[in-house]
Amino acid sequence: MKLAGKTAFITGGNSGLGLATAKLFIAEGAKVAITGRSQKTLDEAREALGPNLLAIQADLTDVKEIERAVSEAVAAFGKLDIVFANAGIAGQTPVGGTSLETFQTIIQTNLTGTFFTVQAAEPHLNPGASIILNGSVHAVMGWPGYSAYAASKGAVRSMTRVMAAEFAPRGIRVNQITPGAARTPVWNPHTVKVGMDALEEKLNTTIPLGRIGEAEEVATVALFLASSDSSNVVGAEIVVDGGATSSPLGAPAHRKNWQA
Repeated sequence: MKLAGKTAFITGGNSGLGLATAKLFIAEGAKVAITGRSQKTLDEAREALGPNLLAIQADLTDVKEIERAVSEAVAAFGKLDIVFANAGIAGQTPVGGTSLETFQTIIQTNLTGTFFTVQAAEPHLNPGASIILNGSVHAVMGWPGYSAYAASKGAVRSMTRVMAAEFAPRGIRVNQITPGAARTPVWNPHTVKVGMDALEEKLNTTIPLGRIGEAEEVATVALFLASSDSSNVVGAEIVVDGGATSSPLGAPAHRKNWQA
């Protein structure tokens, strides 16, 4: 097992990418503490994943809550080997139709919450620990209507490199996963009118592999970055998006323009 005897702290681990990662980490021998806002989904995760999971309700817009969650994790499992700052929220913030509260909540959760998660964990990290930040392809895609979300993830992208430099002297590695469209609950608000099948069909046309990803495909990359398999990987960004950002013209929507 790749993570035998290791301890991990995952924010937003009660659903989607975080939950899939917690499940895989436990299967690979780790003890995992997760945070989430919903007590219901935290309870479901605890029941599904067993005694090596600690589920902590916490609001990551509150720095004191982040610090409390880290303290609870350390008290239960000991010092940390892995931190996956995964939690984040999406939301549309079009110019001309966005409140200050909406904009600030996205930034506070995705950017400020990520920074203070790492800061809260910093005194409790074992030598050789791995810190993983969760980015998004929105940082580079220019998707209309998502200024706050894209800005928050672009800032995380920059922060990954700064933190990598800060932690490297301690032998602690900082890297980033950048997911594209994946089958997770983050899409639920967008499926009210059109349904997930219709939305997925549309998204598939923008991805060279012709399909959206699975949460487990992101989790396997998190496992690579958390384990000794990536012992010399520092300040890297691994994009898991089926080629949507690296080779967009290979997507089905564009193939008719170059296939003869």
